[in-house]
Amino acid sequence: MRNEYVQAVLAIVRQVPAGSAVSYGDVAELLGAGGPRQVGSVMSHHGGGVPWWRILKASGHAPEGHEAEALHHYLDEGTPLVGAYGSYLRTGEGRWRVDLTAARWAPTDNDFDSIDAVADELERRLHRLSVPDDGMIL
Repeated sequence: MRNEYVQAVLAIVRQVPAGSAVSYGDVAELLGAGGPRQVGSVMSHHGGGVPWWRILKASGHAPEGHEAEALHHYLDEGTPLVGAYGSYLRTGEGRWRVDLTAARWAPTDNDFDSIDAVADELERRLHRLSVPDDGMIL
């Protein structure tokens, strides 16, 4: 995966505020590039330094294998949840998910300006990489 795409995805993820969440597909749509699987791949390989728990499956379920840690983040941030999570904290059992309808990030105009800048920079860098030195577009 191109580093330019990785950096763009991580830049969008950094903007999602505490208590909010978006799906992998939402991130791809905001960027105007890739899809949920590409964003998921970036997050699984490079997402440790960003608020990864705010990026979810479209169902609202936390990233597999990280449910317990994610749940603590959701509770600390006041992220809306659905289902029984009280016993999950004690036993690891229970069914819960983020209420993505209630928690979905609604970017402000300023947020969209920043998102557009990231998307435009990604497009510029990818376009520059696809134009050979002789100026002919591949």
